[in-house]
Amino acid sequence: MSIQWFPGHMTSARRKAAETMEFTDVVIEVLDARAPEASCNPIIEELRLHRQRPCLKILNKADLADPIATQAWLNFYNQQDGVKAVALSCKSTSDAAKVPKLCQPLAPHRDNNHKPLRMMIMGIPNVGKSTLMNMLLKRRVANVGDEPAVTKSQQSHKINDQMTLTDSPGLMWPKIEHTSDGLMLAAIHAIGRNAVFEEEVAEFLGGVLLESYPELLTARFGFDVAGLDGIAVLEAIAKKRGCLIKGKNGGMDLEKAAMIFLTELRSGKLGRISLETPESRSDMLARHVPISLPE
Repeated sequence: MSIQWFPGHMTSARRKAAETMEFTDVVIEVLDARAPEASCNPIIEELRLHRQRPCLKILNKADLADPIATQAWLNFYNQQDGVKAVALSCKSTSDAAKVPKLCQPLAPHRDNNHKPLRMMIMGIPNVGKSTLMNMLLKRRVANVGDEPAVTKSQQSHKINDQMTLTDSPGLMWPKIEHTSDGLMLAAIHAIGRNAVFEEEVAEFLGGVLLESYPELLTARFGFDVAGLDGIAVLEAIAKKRGCLIKGKNGGMDLEKAAMIFLTELRSGKLGRISLETPESRSDMLARHVPISLPE
């Protein structure tokens, strides 16, 4: 399945981000802790490296992710030059308050009224950038919603005399090279529903959970996972949750079952789940080959 999602406003958002990068000291890149590398936008990396800007990578929604996998990702990112990685929940006031203090050592020359620290929040849609912005400013200045691409324009604000903060729109990249990345992004709701088929995303999710968290499937839905594959997981959920199509001899409504499955992942009702680890990612990319699209 080819998943591509690049709303029109993102072209101008990329251009504006490139302009603002020149006057930015530290890039705050917000990732989804459940799929950190899949949610890491290569455009952001390209822009910040071009300007040689350090980066604070925030693995947000860490309260929804597997803590062991999250620690492995922190170790992975903290070995990179110019990068500091932390796991937070940006809905937490105390967690959000840590961010400026973590940015300051990355630009030690910007620490007074004459040279305020200039930070820019970046990331793909629906990873929590606007929530972080609102928490840091202690007021609602950015729209927040459980849909991708809520923020469509760049906003800059003064935190205090020593710090300024710019929030940029969620930015995707035009071509998702790997099928598995697209499926993970769809599963965590970083891609709009009009770009995916929920049943295919749920089938993929079922396969990941069978490999890494089979006990959570049994605990949540009450069925034995032995011998199942991704589509069989979806069918078992349909049976357990009574997802039937009226007038079709009790046929299963797999679309409804898929939405139940994905909603419960996104809300954390399935448990603390990570869709990738540094070790599993290379294997996943090998199995889900790069997407080949016509020029």
